[in-house]
Amino acid sequence: MPNTDVDGQPVEARENVKCPQGWHVKKNWTVELNHAVDNEGWEYGVGIQPSGLPLVWNSVEKTYYSHRRRRWARVRWRNHGKLNLEQETLSFLQLHHPVSTQEEGWEYGTIGSKFDLSPQPQSQFRRRCWHRRLAPNKDKGIAPIFLLEGSLGIDLKQQAEKEEGRTSSRSVNKTFRDTWRPAPENTKLPHLPFIYCIFNKPHYYQLFCYIYQARNLMATQIQTFQGPFVRLVFLNHSQCTQTLRSSAAPTWAQTLIFQHLLLYENPQDTRESPPLVVLELWQRDSKGKESFWGRSMWPPVVWLDVQHRILPPMRWHPLGKELGEEVGEILASCELILETESLRRKLPILSVPWKNGVYTLPKSMQPTLRKMAVEILVWGLRNIKQVHSPWLLVECWEETVQTEPIMDFRTNPNFSQSVLFLTLFMPTEEAYALPLVLKVVDNQDFGQQTMVGQANIDSLQPYFCDPWASDYVPPQLPKLSVNKHQLLDYLTEKFWFKSSKAKDEYEHEVDWWSKLFWATGDPKSLKYKDKDYHTLKVYDCELEAVPAFQGLQDFCQTFKLYKEQPTSYSPVVGEFKGLFRVYPFPENPEAPQPPRQFSVWPGKDDFPQQCLVRVYVVRAINLQPQDYNGLCDPYVILKVGQTKLGNRNTYQPNTLDPIFGMMFELSCTIPLEKDLEIELYDFDLFSPDDNIGTTVIDLENRLLSGFGARCGLSQSYCQSGPFRWRDQVPPSFLLEHHAKRKRLPPPLFNPEGDSVFYNGKKFKLQHFESKPPTAQYLGPKKERLALYLLHTQGLVPEHVETRTLYSNSQPGIGQGKVQLWVDIFPKKLGPPGPPVNIRPRKPRRYELRCIIWKTADVDLKSVSLSNEKMSDIFIKGWLFGLEKDMQKTDIHYHSLNGESSFNWRFIFTLDYLAAEQVCVLSQKDYIWSLDPTVMKFPARLVIQVWDNNVFSTDDFLGVLELDLSDMPFPAQHAKMCSIRMMDTDPKWPHFLQHKHFSLFQKKTVTGWWPCQVLENGRWRLSGKVKMTLEILSEKEALIRPTGRGQSEPNQFPTLHPPLRTNTLLSWFQSPVKNFCHAFWKHYRFKIIVGSIILIVGFMLFSFMYSAPNYLAMSWIKPAIRMNMPIKIFTNIVNSPNTSNASSSDITTQHPNLEPTTGHQLKLLRGPMNHLQDIFPELPAPQD
Repeated sequence: MPNTDVDGQPVEARENVKCPQGWHVKKNWTVELNHAVDNEGWEYGVGIQPSGLPLVWNSVEKTYYSHRRRRWARVRWRNHGKLNLEQETLSFLQLHHPVSTQEEGWEYGTIGSKFDLSPQPQSQFRRRCWHRRLAPNKDKGIAPIFLLEGSLGIDLKQQAEKEEGRTSSRSVNKTFRDTWRPAPENTKLPHLPFIYCIFNKPHYYQLFCYIYQARNLMATQIQTFQGPFVRLVFLNHSQCTQTLRSSAAPTWAQTLIFQHLLLYENPQDTRESPPLVVLELWQRDSKGKESFWGRSMWPPVVWLDVQHRILPPMRWHPLGKELGEEVGEILASCELILETESLRRKLPILSVPWKNGVYTLPKSMQPTLRKMAVEILVWGLRNIKQVHSPWLLVECWEETVQTEPIMDFRTNPNFSQSVLFLTLFMPTEEAYALPLVLKVVDNQDFGQQTMVGQANIDSLQPYFCDPWASDYVPPQLPKLSVNKHQLLDYLTEKFWFKSSKAKDEYEHEVDWWSKLFWATGDPKSLKYKDKDYHTLKVYDCELEAVPAFQGLQDFCQTFKLYKEQPTSYSPVVGEFKGLFRVYPFPENPEAPQPPRQFSVWPGKDDFPQQCLVRVYVVRAINLQPQDYNGLCDPYVILKVGQTKLGNRNTYQPNTLDPIFGMMFELSCTIPLEKDLEIELYDFDLFSPDDNIGTTVIDLENRLLSGFGARCGLSQSYCQSGPFRWRDQVPPSFLLEHHAKRKRLPPPLFNPEGDSVFYNGKKFKLQHFESKPPTAQYLGPKKERLALYLLHTQGLVPEHVETRTLYSNSQPGIGQGKVQLWVDIFPKKLGPPGPPVNIRPRKPRRYELRCIIWKTADVDLKSVSLSNEKMSDIFIKGWLFGLEKDMQKTDIHYHSLNGESSFNWRFIFTLDYLAAEQVCVLSQKDYIWSLDPTVMKFPARLVIQVWDNNVFSTDDFLGVLELDLSDMPFPAQHAKMCSIRMMDTDPKWPHFLQHKHFSLFQKKTVTGWWPCQVLENGRWRLSGKVKMTLEILSEKEALIRPTGRGQSEPNQFPTLHPPLRTNTLLSWFQSPVKNFCHAFWKHYRFKIIVGSIILIVGFMLFSFMYSAPNYLAMSWIKPAIRMNMPIKIFTNIVNSPNTSNASSSDITTQHPNLEPTTGHQLKLLRGPMNHLQDIFPELPAPQD
């Protein structure tokens, strides 16, 4: 066949092929050689039945090939202007497709192949598709909902099971509700209708795109961007901006307008979901070759009514080249406006300025330009490897400036030129702020130049300043007045609600840890505040993160250099240290020029500078576990340049919060060795040690900072003592240096040193010290006053910073924190003071001796054979945290009244840290553990009273817990012992509270303490125990040895077995006592009532028995007949036997006689007056 198409079907000769309508031939037919063909364009193959045409073609001719072919191609161009805009849009959208009346809509194909509209020789089947349109009935108000894929999210598998009857019968609503879930991806939905979108007429729009500027365009060449231009694509239309010359931030300030755009969609839908605007950034080199840079897409703002239109603000849109790769940003905005019948005649709808052959931005969008000065402090380059002679290129808009090359980068990486100056017109609005590009270029051999790295500064707004302002902070005098509310609170706490806790005046050594604990509010500081020692500041973040210190980059900032667009994973190729200051020029040319901002800086002749660095690593907090037991064994490694300090043998075993208390001292050269790396590793016995985390400190920033970060200011100037002045120079020298840096006159002190004239004001020491200080070791008045003034300038105080550790294995995720501080001492200023001692505190070993004497009023839990309550009492005791060393007394059997006697001694050994009032325990978790685990517990003695049971578990009777450093005074008698003694925070005045004391101070104490038990959420008294507590040091315990319980050596004091009554034999030894105890305890009320009844009954019986006789005698009254009165002579009375008896004695013995004068007795009248009754010794009367 002379001429065929690609499928092998015969066609007419190529000379007779005409162009379609609207096209013309640009280049005639030529052989196509851009395929796998030979030099003449032929390709060969073997015919295969049934069509007889080859399926595979080769470019090399073989003898068995039966077919050959070659392609002819020509170039045709479209005739612009033949079709209007609407026809082009319709052609692009393929909305019209003329169907011939002879075509029947068949598709042809073979088994396993795709169907084609044209029949082929190998075609075996044909098919065509029939469609019909479904429309809802007008009487139905609800439109039909088809089962579309993913529309309702119905589980089709369950729906099919329901149709086949394999699912349980449920209501339709419940079935739909239970099967609501996303449809699977491989779901096939057969017999679903097509959805057609039919519009009655198209709508016309106009698109306005406002393009201003691009930034953050990273380039690997010295020239950032060559010939940049923007191509905007919307639907099937595109336009380009003008091409600019090379620029770091190309600025077009141009408007692209698309007129009479055709959209087949409802305007309301267009406003909700408009087509995307595609903006592409291209660059064109000197040869005219275009290269794609990046693309950005976003929807335009749609306005259906021009009257309500608001100009859209410009926004920064990211430019991406690949998915997730950002190559820059562009400042632009777009709006899509609907054309109405009244606005079609006006093209364009909006009036946009026309200038130099392009549409510029509207006046409301054009930024306001002002002449500005940009000062650039170029300090130096850091951490750049394999460079010879680098230099810095600064680009801002279309202005560039560069530094002199650094000739010897290895010995001095600072620039010889310190300040660069730029003058340009800059927008005053922040949205149009000009970016600034920093490029580091290296001069290599033979005149070659390579770009090392680049840093982009998006906006210079943070560097705007007032050139006439001063950053000097005037000193603020402290307020000496006391708030009345504070005074009232103080008096209330002092004289009324005062804590009853023990004020432990245990004289332990005051160290730096007391200072730290007081700063953090830890109770471990004890009475540190009362000793008038000044405190320090503890920051919960890095010192650079404290807002008041400006990241310690007030002198110069650190800008990281990249070779590509910076991301979280982009490698840093170097650093540039510098700073920027931007300020406006006066509008009046005759006005004085503003002063330069970088006229005062540290001398570059002093750099590189030898420094002594002391690193104090205090402790780590919440480290990431590294071992199988959920703990780690951390140790510290320090790196500065080639220096490495630290020892893996100093690891802290089995802890996530290690206390290091280590000081590292090293020498380094700044800025050659400026990065201090602090690494924490996990010690492993066999495998390599794991890196827990690392933190990096820039020593150069701290040395150059004006906040005095090289050595924090202490709160007091002490010449000796535990808190001696650490710096090399006194406070007066620092104040003079600070005044010079702030461009102030030097301070003038009076000869006494108690006043100073500083910055035009006079300050006195009494302004800061209202009363004489009580702290010891203070320096002279001059230095103290200078230190007070330094503290008012916002300088870095004596501190401890908390730095987060990061690991390369988990970037961006904290692995714990470490608390430390760094002191930097330039060697040119002389030797520094002695280092601070921050070694961890060591506990002291003590021995606690507890003697259990007796108990009283203990609850009775058991019942004896005589149905009376009793208990077999014994006592357990241990120290909190040392439960393995629990001890117990012997058993006091058959206690009927809660009383028991033991005379038993407990002995406990403890390692006590007096400064923190805790016990330290170091023990291994397992037998095979390599190192012990250190734990801290409160020094608390636990005493428990139990009831012994033979066949069941013992009954708990009560508990007593005593804090050895804060325990209540015991009662002297059991009756005085109450549960109120154990109240920890009673709401009573302090003079009514029970006093507390520290056993470590009092050494020994004896008395009664209450035992308590928890019932119904409240504590109640359950018994009392008498003990003797004694604390001894390790040396004292060796001098006075004693044994546990009653074993030898039984001394200090000697404990004898208690005298206990055997209850089984007590009935025979003292039956009355036991009987009374047994009956009186249970029947005392009945016995008392019975006794009262018996007494009253006996009295009634006696009255009834003697009442008749008495009443009879009272009623009868018989006359008593008696003889004449007997005259008793004196001699009878004064007989020899009774001569010594006086009348008073006689009358005393005989009340019936009445004394008379002349020693005569008178007989009294009465019913029973018989002489013999009166004087029984007299003889009977005779006639």
